[in-house]
Amino acid sequence: MAANGFIDKARITVRAGDGGGGAVAFHREKYVAAGGPDGGDGGKGGNIVLVVDGHMSTLMDFRYKRKYVAPNGEPGQGNRKSGKDGTDLTIRVPRGTLVRDTATGEIICDMAGQDIFVLCKGGRGGWGNQHFATPTRQVPHFAKAGLPGQERDVTLELKLLADVGLVGFPNVGKSTLLSVVTRANPKIANYHFTTLSPNLGVVALDENTSFVLADIPGIIEGAAEGAGLGHDFLRHIDRCRLLIHVVDVSGSEGRDPVEDFEAINAELKEYSPELSTRPMLVAGNKVDIAPDRTALEALKAHVEAKGLSFFEMSAAAHQGTRELMWEAAKRLRELPPITVYEPTYVERPPEVDTSEELEITVEDGEWFIDGPWLRQLMANVNFSDYESRSWFERKLRESGLYDRLEDMGIQDGDGICLYNLEFEYRK
Repeated sequence: MAANGFIDKARITVRAGDGGGGAVAFHREKYVAAGGPDGGDGGKGGNIVLVVDGHMSTLMDFRYKRKYVAPNGEPGQGNRKSGKDGTDLTIRVPRGTLVRDTATGEIICDMAGQDIFVLCKGGRGGWGNQHFATPTRQVPHFAKAGLPGQERDVTLELKLLADVGLVGFPNVGKSTLLSVVTRANPKIANYHFTTLSPNLGVVALDENTSFVLADIPGIIEGAAEGAGLGHDFLRHIDRCRLLIHVVDVSGSEGRDPVEDFEAINAELKEYSPELSTRPMLVAGNKVDIAPDRTALEALKAHVEAKGLSFFEMSAAAHQGTRELMWEAAKRLRELPPITVYEPTYVERPPEVDTSEELEITVEDGEWFIDGPWLRQLMANVNFSDYESRSWFERKLRESGLYDRLEDMGIQDGDGICLYNLEFEYRK
């Protein structure tokens, strides 16, 4: 999280809607005797859906609202009418938002590579009593409750989508350069930390050549450990395909340009070793006010010895800036596209306390099982996935449910009904 109203990290709790309960109802119509059960199913709970909003540039909307709950599904009705599904709750985020599981830090999704993502799925609706009629049980007086929706604590982390990032010590002229080569209007003044949040601008060199340039607030020594503002904004360099390292060669700050260059590179490497290998151009700025070329030549020799390209410029005097931008455009044509992070999150089974006894009823060789922990367990099972079904089967056995059923006399081939799931018992 950062200063000056720019929010780039937020933690929120999201919960999908619960499924509606099934209805217990019986058909009543003149001249129709014993119409039978016609209770409808409950509606599905609403999902939590993330949607990219191209007009958002920060996570400010999440500063005060931290909990998002989707509507529940409506209960079923008579005459076989299903309940209405809960409306999906849409949460808008800036493009480039990384969604992490708060507990593990794993990446759930990267909203740089997609526009829509279902973060939490709503619970399935419960069956109405129409499903439980058999030739021998013609008047079932029961239905099933809906299953709960998924719930998660997630951390939203904004990583700007910029092709090129400007890095360097405070007050070296990054904001001035951005204002000269783009239409951005960053705050510019002759003191440190004038820039309190990242600024973006589009560099348009001709009709077919343009790229996004980001001015990252000044980094200082110790930034990777949290000193200054650099710790807050180093994450925004992560997606940049190319870095332009701006160094003050005028001596106006009383520092050595070579030492500044190495200090910033050390901070980038400390934050992320991968950043130290990111393609980089070096710009010696403020050459128009340098008393002599001694410092400039020393930096140039040091940089070129490392195999990097060096450019002399004065952003304030519009000197050498266009040449630098053309070189950046040329390099970008040779570099891979902006990084999109692959998900690392693995859905983990919930911790469910199975010690509470379940309610078991038997009718006509069919065993009906109910209980709060069973609903929670089923809400987190993907029954189309073999491993998920196997885990569910194992949890039922570990809970002692099958032992209890056998003690009560269940036979091979008897039906088991768990909410809206039916299967035959096999020892």
